[in-house]
Amino acid sequence: MLLISCPWCGPRDETEYHYGGQAHVPHPENPADLSDEQWAEYVFYRDNPKGPFAERWMHSTGCRRWFNVLRDTVSYAVLASYRLDEPRPELPQAGGNR
Repeated sequence: MLLISCPWCGPRDETEYHYGGQAHVPHPENPADLSDEQWAEYVFYRDNPKGPFAERWMHSTGCRRWFNVLRDTVSYAVLASYRLDEPRPELPQAGGNR
């Protein structure tokens, strides 16, 4: 089970949240100008990285607010959580000093 920290309510069990997909996906400036292929790409295609990934979550049984979570897709570890109006936190580079 994941322990996710809501920026307003603090740490809670993942069963209190709803997953909202990839974070930081900009809405097209002129959606009416997109071809069907471009619109399908915007709606359905998302990144699927191995490692840290920014996701949207909603605290559905708490404050009902949306926020972002940086989660490692390999270990499932929650690395950071932050409000939608905050920038994505920088993470230390793997390997450190070589």
